[in-house]
Amino acid sequence: MNISDQDKAYIQLFEDNRSFIEQHSSPQVNRVREKAFAAFSRNGLPSAKNEAYKYTPLAPKFKADLPQAFLLNGFLGKAVDSIEFKVRELDAYTIYTFNGRYIDRGQNGNLPEGLVAGSFAELAGKYPELIERYYGTLADSEKDSYVALNTMFATDGLFIYVPKNLVVEKPLQIVNILAGEKDIMVNQRNFIYVSENAQVKVLFCDHTGSSNRFVVNTVTEGFVGEAGILDFYNLQNQHNGTVQVGGYYFDQESKSLLNASYFTLSTGITRNNLFGRLNGSHAENHFYGLYLIDKNQHVDNYSFIHHAVPDCESNELFKGVMDDSSTGAFTGRILVAPDAQRTNAYQANNNLLLTSSAKMNTRPQLEIYADDVKCSHGATVGQLDEEAMFYLRARGISKEEANIMLMFAFAYEVLEKIRVPELKEQIRELVEMRFRGELDKCLSCVVCGQPGVPHLSTESR
Repeated sequence: MNISDQDKAYIQLFEDNRSFIEQHSSPQVNRVREKAFAAFSRNGLPSAKNEAYKYTPLAPKFKADLPQAFLLNGFLGKAVDSIEFKVRELDAYTIYTFNGRYIDRGQNGNLPEGLVAGSFAELAGKYPELIERYYGTLADSEKDSYVALNTMFATDGLFIYVPKNLVVEKPLQIVNILAGEKDIMVNQRNFIYVSENAQVKVLFCDHTGSSNRFVVNTVTEGFVGEAGILDFYNLQNQHNGTVQVGGYYFDQESKSLLNASYFTLSTGITRNNLFGRLNGSHAENHFYGLYLIDKNQHVDNYSFIHHAVPDCESNELFKGVMDDSSTGAFTGRILVAPDAQRTNAYQANNNLLLTSSAKMNTRPQLEIYADDVKCSHGATVGQLDEEAMFYLRARGISKEEANIMLMFAFAYEVLEKIRVPELKEQIRELVEMRFRGELDKCLSCVVCGQPGVPHLSTESR
């Protein structure tokens, strides 16, 4: 494969900073890093001809000359002191990251006994057996060069470990803040391990705190042990100058349950890579997504669910509302292995286009090698129901209010999947605000912000 000048610049950047990066990581992490560097050196970033990225060619946005977050530690201290983010009305354990780096604000003292949550850089060294066995086994640097790039440069992020039989009653909320005095690239790495019979709810909130451009490359690997339960929520609410690639990779053992939901309320360009492997019988996997975009925003959800063993179930539902000249893409692949008999797998992608200039590309895919299965997939792209609109207008409801009611009814099927009542209500409010054009700032949302912070317009930058 031809390596571009941009790829060569990333290779040189890593070589120049290899010593600094490695001294901030454990030996186990660095061994995986070396493999990622070798893979990236062979493959480079995906070109526009790459089938997996055909609808979202990101390489032109990933400029190698962007300042790297791990080299800007001098700004970090000042920024941490100035952060005044608060979580209102959500009873949760709260942890912060700033430009991909864990912020120690004394919150770990409030965690329940046994729960480990904190800096990936620090805790990876304290739990080498977990890193040795699991780190980098799901997020494959050879198959995806954005994973390779993250694995090369990421020096911190979140490490979450839930020991056997521990049930964490309150959600664990991770507030990921992007802010700075200049354009910046952030590579953040997250690792989640839920042990046998353990349960935890994790909410990641992604927010921009300044108006400069951000290129964000995040990789999260999650492992759910036998009969474990992980509820994973990702709220993406960033300004139009943000380019984000989020890789979310999950492995499940027998009788485990994974509920993973992704809400994109505002963005510039977002690509979510979603991978689920059902690796033990009677495991259940649920992927849900809701994306609400306008202006020139772009969202691409790319999912791959692998049924590797018999007697498992997966459900996938993604819905999108596109306004103005926004564009969306969805690829949903379900692979049923030859031995994965008695698989139940369902997938749906439904979209509303509010204007003639909004566009959606959807590709549902089934790849089945077992014969005793129940599998289905479907995709729709359409407009608001004219009959329903006529019905509402005939009852004295204004056109604007009728539009909002119909859009909200369309989105609610995803919202009702949220299993944390307080979170469901707050995201419901955010979605309604988005439909009303009131969510033009990410710093004052009711989940992660507080009033009085200057807002960020959703106008294209």
